[in-house]
Amino acid sequence: MRSVRVTGGSGDLYQADVREAEAVRRMIDTFTKKAPQPMAFICNAGIGASSLVLRQREDEWMRVIHTNLTGTFHCVQLVAPALFAQGGGSIVVIGSHAGLHGSTGQAAYAASKAGLIGLVKTAAQEWGPQNVRVNLVLPGWHQSGLSEGAMPEDHDWPDHALRRPPAIEEVARTIVHMAQLNDLSGQVWNCDSRDL
Repeated sequence: MRSVRVTGGSGDLYQADVREAEAVRRMIDTFTKKAPQPMAFICNAGIGASSLVLRQREDEWMRVIHTNLTGTFHCVQLVAPALFAQGGGSIVVIGSHAGLHGSTGQAAYAASKAGLIGLVKTAAQEWGPQNVRVNLVLPGWHQSGLSEGAMPEDHDWPDHALRRPPAIEEVARTIVHMAQLNDLSGQVWNCDSRDL
């Protein structure tokens, strides 16, 4: 919040366990009662679990799928009526390159992110007539709690055209730009310099 206020913005924090539809409903209801008409929502909840397919425990698999895919479904489904009521808006979902290409030791994570592609493309088709745009952004590698242990150290990034991952600030600007575009929906936008 501090970084938002430093740039002249304002806002509040709202929290919910995205795996629980009722918790998401309460969060969105609270937000829509307090905030002016929202024009864009960013869906970015996600967790990972490192395990090879043959060693993947079902409980870990379900935890990742419930958070990353089902949780995003709850958020998208429950925020859509507020956007319909105001005549449109934008939803930007944060995906992953792993959803298109897989990632060794990340079966549950990759599967959950692959599912987001179908969810976004379907919601975009269904909600286009109500002027609700739904898009997916692939942000690339970034140092975070989620990437810790998986992100290579001192790597020369040979699979990246620019030999480096994208800057987080560049990704943020792309998400804001995508949310503001009135004629873009159902798209998967790769912020990274890797091939799709």
